[in-house]
This record gives sequence, structure tokens and C-alpha cells, in this order.
Amino acid sequence: MGEPIRAVLADDHYLVREGTRRLLETSAEVTVAAAVGDADQLLDAVRRLRPDVVVTDIRMPGGRWRQGFEGIDAAHRVRAAHPGVGIVVLSQYSDALFALELFKHGTEGLAYLLKDRVGDLDELLGAIRAVASGGSVIDPKVVEGLMARHDVRGEPESLTPRERDVLREMAHGRSNGAIARALHLSVSSVEKNVNAIFTKLGLENSGDVHRRVAAVLAYLRP
Repeated sequence: MGEPIRAVLADDHYLVREGTRRLLETSAEVTVAAAVGDADQLLDAVRRLRPDVVVTDIRMPGGRWRQGFEGIDAAHRVRAAHPGVGIVVLSQYSDALFALELFKHGTEGLAYLLKDRVGDLDELLGAIRAVASGGSVIDPKVVEGLMARHDVRGEPESLTPRERDVLREMAHGRSNGAIARALHLSVSSVEKNVNAIFTKLGLENSGDVHRRVAAVLAYLRP
């Protein structure tokens, strides 16, 4: 195993912040360099400590930030100043607006998870690993709800049920091999479905994880 991923946490609720820190520190994969309570402290900690990953709440009231978007705005500021830092935004909102706002400048190295994932260490560590390596994750619950709304609209270029299954797994940031195992398919079958998804969405075929989340967003964007 290589060096642990260095993370900075940001959440204005002390108990949530400390609970997340202690949860992450049960794993040898992550070391928490700092845990802070607002967006300004987050920017300062990133500047001083140069972590690999930031894990931030979406809302941190107070200060000079857009109300309700403090974590997202701070994430954009971090990425502008430190492009190599991965960002995991934790949110209680499954509305597409917030996910699309996070990903509006691109998807590489960004993850949007619902807060109930914090209790699932494997899910949280998976997102941290993904953004640390330049990948992307969007919470499957967000995808599920938006897909249902999208299907109701009845666009002529709707994805097939199998393609939607694959798209949901892509939202996890999973590789073709991992998708094949999850859906009990062959890797070649997954590859065909991935290619069909990219074609229907008008996206260049790419194996990059952040491009796969771009496919999810392209399908779900209003």
C-alpha cells in the first residue's frame, strides 16, 4: 500500500465533522490533515496543507459565500487555485441543480454524494479514491430520481433498460469490469452498452472515468 491520501474536512456541525474524521481515520487509506468549520477556513487549510482531497459539506452558513452553495463555491475556488486537489461534496439535496452546479466547469476530480453515504465507509472511501486519481462520482440516488423524471418526458432517443442500468453503475465511478460483476454481464457486453450510451448522447467514446460521469450528466441535464 502506498502513502495514505491526505484529506481536509469542512463541515460547520462539530459532531458531523468529528464523526466523519474519526470514521475516515479508522482506515489506513486516509489521513485527515485538518477538520474545519467554514469555507474560509477550508481555503486557508488547503493553501497551507496542500491535501490530496477535500471533503466538504454543501452548506456552511455565514461569510461572503452564496447562501446554500458555500461548499460548491469553495470547491470551485480550491480547484482554480489547486487543480490537482480532488473534491468530494456531501449534500442532503438530491436535486439535480446542486450536482449540475458542482460539475458546471467539468467533472474531473469531483464527486457529489448524499450525506447518508457518510455512514458507509466503503462508499465514502471509494469517492475519495476516485477524485484523488482524477475520477468522478455522482450519487446513484440522484441519478435514480433524475432518470425517472427523464423517462417520463419520453424523449425519442431514450436509453434501453440495460443501458440505464449501466449508466447507474457508471455514476458510481465503476470500471467496465466492476460494472460487469455488479450486473452479472460479460465485460464485452458492458463495453457495447457504454459505447451505445456515448453514441446516443453524442459524446466521444472514452475510457476516462470523468467522461463517464459527463455522460451521466449529459443524459440528466434539463
